[in-house]
Amino acid sequence: MQQLSCLRGITGVTFTQNFTAVGNNLGLSTIVALIPILYFFWALAIKRMKGHIAGLTTLLLAIIIAVIAYKVPVGMAVMSATQGAVYGILPIGWIIIASVFLYKLTVKSGQFNIIRHSVLSITEDRRLQALLVAFSFGAFLEGAAGFGAPVAISAALLVGLGFNPLYAAGLCLIANTAPVAFGAIGAPVIAMEGPTGIPATEISKMIGRQLPFISVFIPFYLVFIMAGFKKTMEVLPAILVSGISFALSQYLSSNFLGPELPDIISSLVSLISLAVFLKFWKPKTIFRFSAEQEMASTATVKKQKEVHYTGGQIFKAWSPFILLTATITLWGIPQIKLALGGHYVGTNGILNVVNKIGHAFTFLPEVPFVHNKVFSKAGGAPIPAIYKLELLAAAGTAILIAAIITKFIVNMSWKNWVKTFGETLNEVKFPIITIAAVVGFAYVINVSGMSTTIGLALAKTGSHLFPFFSPFLGWIGVFVTGSDTSANVLFANLQKVTAQSIGMNPILALAANSSGGVTGKMISPQSIAVACAAVGLVGKESELFRFTIKHSLILVVIIGVIVWLQNSVLSFMIP
Repeated sequence: MQQLSCLRGITGVTFTQNFTAVGNNLGLSTIVALIPILYFFWALAIKRMKGHIAGLTTLLLAIIIAVIAYKVPVGMAVMSATQGAVYGILPIGWIIIASVFLYKLTVKSGQFNIIRHSVLSITEDRRLQALLVAFSFGAFLEGAAGFGAPVAISAALLVGLGFNPLYAAGLCLIANTAPVAFGAIGAPVIAMEGPTGIPATEISKMIGRQLPFISVFIPFYLVFIMAGFKKTMEVLPAILVSGISFALSQYLSSNFLGPELPDIISSLVSLISLAVFLKFWKPKTIFRFSAEQEMASTATVKKQKEVHYTGGQIFKAWSPFILLTATITLWGIPQIKLALGGHYVGTNGILNVVNKIGHAFTFLPEVPFVHNKVFSKAGGAPIPAIYKLELLAAAGTAILIAAIITKFIVNMSWKNWVKTFGETLNEVKFPIITIAAVVGFAYVINVSGMSTTIGLALAKTGSHLFPFFSPFLGWIGVFVTGSDTSANVLFANLQKVTAQSIGMNPILALAANSSGGVTGKMISPQSIAVACAAVGLVGKESELFRFTIKHSLILVVIIGVIVWLQNSVLSFMIP
């Protein structure tokens, strides 16, 4: 303890987290810790503030509470917010900019008309288009890149096909539920192994025995939201092909291959299975939204069918997204990712060259007043804090490379290419502010200990109720941080310790955290901002939040019931 005191004296002002800071009472501390989160819900769902206003005021409120109630030094609270804001811009904001830019290039070059026609040639039915694009293709992007890319790209594609922007964004957020736990080449699952010591393969197996139930349900739920029960039953065969192929592949790959490939395999199997099935089966009626114009009349449909594109033209039109898939998949390979960030240690000559280049484009400055100044408990090790600026390793850079190659494929001048990039920056400036603010908010409540206070309160629900509520920890974690990976790092050890104390299998609790977290993704402020930016709904984040919140609550309750059953009557499902 004397050494710790000396260290604190040398390094300046330090802060030790106190999870019962208000009146030394967990209940009162929890109520205070919930204030910024409840305010944000109120600001979007009831007050209907614009996203960047809601985000900035929530951040300000969180800083005030952290300083006054949790006794965080002012400089530390402010600088932790800047750490979050920087992370919100890179890598998250960078993905949005690059994704929207790539989409705009396909539109401006006229290639998106061919993409639209190629999807319509498979099916003109909006229900089935949602399954192909939002569910299957979005899951593939989630598995390869994660962060905002799946929603940004798939939502933009749906809008281009003629979907209402709000519906397109909402459907893609809900569809993204199924793959999030294994997103970004399994990062959320792998992240739990370090702090808990439990092998990622075991956690992967358990998640793979929970999420397939949701994966089967999501395609049905998507179409039900769009069209109602009767119209959903009309395409039940296609829904079953889409959902069962995805769920079965998800179970097999997560249990026998590990956490890295379930999304990639499941999405491709689902996409191919549904596309092939639709070659032999068609719904009795073609469903379109009631608000759509008369372009869906018989004459127009006939006219559309008269247009023919060669295989080469279709391939060229899709090539930007094929390149996108290739680059983000390449960027997601662990060794390449390390090299691009300048962290590779090995004997591969090519990777060593890439590592040198990546190192030159990687900057890791310490966060002033925060780095090694925060202690999780008295006598504990200080928590490092750095601005992680991996310019080359960021997934957004992979997408930008795809956009540069696309410039040559579609034969666009540099002048128009740069002009389109400028237009993109102008379109997404407010969503980027929103994301920077809400990620800053997440960092403030993490540094202060407010997020752990909330977690400890939920852990007090006891042996009978905690299995049901354990997914809600993940749900809250993803809402706050915008990332299943971050939520798993935040609450994994708490889940493990609580589970052991009440006689619950810790593997089940860890899987519950990740599975519950996926249902919080659709209401996360970052996700909402990404979706709005992609479909041109900047400033209408509150409308999208109101659209997704009820579905998020329904799905997290379903996950809670599944976990409770697995803990009590279906314990044979635990590996």
